[in-house]
Amino acid sequence: QVQLVESGGGLVQPGGSLRLSCDYSGSIFSISDMGWYRQAPGKQRELVASLANGGSTKYVDSVKGRFTISKDNAKDTVYLQMNSLKPEDTAVYYCKIRCKTWKDPADENDYWGQGTQVTVSS
Repeated sequence: QVQLVESGGGLVQPGGSLRLSCDYSGSIFSISDMGWYRQAPGKQRELVASLANGGSTKYVDSVKGRFTISKDNAKDTVYLQMNSLKPEDTAVYYCKIRCKTWKDPADENDYWGQGTQVTVSS
């Protein structure tokens, strides 16, 4: 029903930048919030940044001032701009959308992308 495809990951040196994209599609009735999560080896998945439908954003403390979440409604895409990257940012990054679909407008569910690898290393 809802598909998410992330892109933009890769290998970058410390201090560098990357922009992740998440293209979403499907029979979406409404979106309540979007988010980027990451999971490093041996660690639990954590919320990195979120963007509510009203426009409010939240960030985990470790990325505040370095990462920015945004969306382009015309392109059905949510972005994560990552600047001043550090080795500890290395992880698989996942996009998540919480939304209702036309098939069942009363039911809200989370949909995830397949993830994109970000490696920060010299």
